[in-house]
Amino acid sequence: MISAIGNNVPESFLSLSQSKTGIGKINHLTTRYKDEFLAGEIKLSNEALADLVKDNNPALNRNSYIAMLAAKEAVINSGIDTNDGLRTGVISSTTVAGMSKTELYYKEMFEKDDHLNVLDTHDCGDSTERIADYLGNVDYVTTISTACSSAANAIMLGCRMIKHGQLDRVVVGGVDALSKFTFNGFNTLMILDREWCKPFDENRKGLNLGEGAAFVVIEGENALNLRKGKALAEVVGYANANDAYHQTASSPEGYGATLAIQQALAMSGLVPSQIDYINMHGTGTPNNDLSESFATKAVFGNQVPKFSSTKAFTGHTLAAAASIEAVISVLSLQNSMIFPNLNFTTAIAETGLIPETTLVNTPINTILSNSFGFGGNCSSLIFKKA
Repeated sequence: MISAIGNNVPESFLSLSQSKTGIGKINHLTTRYKDEFLAGEIKLSNEALADLVKDNNPALNRNSYIAMLAAKEAVINSGIDTNDGLRTGVISSTTVAGMSKTELYYKEMFEKDDHLNVLDTHDCGDSTERIADYLGNVDYVTTISTACSSAANAIMLGCRMIKHGQLDRVVVGGVDALSKFTFNGFNTLMILDREWCKPFDENRKGLNLGEGAAFVVIEGENALNLRKGKALAEVVGYANANDAYHQTASSPEGYGATLAIQQALAMSGLVPSQIDYINMHGTGTPNNDLSESFATKAVFGNQVPKFSSTKAFTGHTLAAAASIEAVISVLSLQNSMIFPNLNFTTAIAETGLIPETTLVNTPINTILSNSFGFGGNCSSLIFKKA
């Protein structure tokens, strides 16, 4: 995992446990909004990232660099060997792809035919192919792009392929780097906050964009037993529902989110009262936080579990959000911690829901993690302590 709060999992855990946000001034991205908006920017330059992955291909982009680093960390931490004969897949997700590099040379490509090699690394699938090559000996490679639910859907696909005997294990996650394209788009939608975002606060004004990548290794029981491995957590439930309400907004009533949560619970065999903590999507936008709050109350009634959004730490990392929050969820399970919902002061009037605002030490066995994308693409995952 790499994001604004750390270049790896231990650094990220330290920031989370110390309630230290990674959101601040923009240093590496060249944008007209550099002094206008805050962002969750990775602290390393492109040159430093290239040195870490030991690949100075001039066509490579920030997206590929951080994806390769995060995937490699996941594989090393898991202890798997991709040369052991088991069928290994790589399923990644991204929305920005190589845009951060392409946009730098867009005009020159038309005027002088210069830098056309950058186009080779522009599409969404390229960073996934780079991960597969970087890891070596991979049997299956694919890419998912469903906006902010992308990594959750990638995790679901990986689980399904293992369940149906198509793969023994998958390296799965998501990646998105900051780009001018992203800033311009979200600014046009008028959902960026010029200050630190305030998820689930009555006075929330929008999100802070972020960048990052995170990957996990998911194994079938047979594969895990063959190598005598130890699981950190189990994926016991997952579901996707699309309410198709609007191109860039969830339904005000949270219909898609409600369905996703209900169906994930049904798959897990758990009832709502057995969920110990919810890692909310919680972007800080007026639409998302109200919609997600309504969905949460629709499922849990007046017995809403402890919940928080961690996007005030990392910023909204788009396609990477669900995998970053999957890692955060596993850290919560491992360490019996609920990480706080930063910057909250006043509950949303329509729902009155109050997130956890300080670090909570409490036993946690089950976590629901939500990720909702543009177009009403709603996904929910349930993790259980192994």
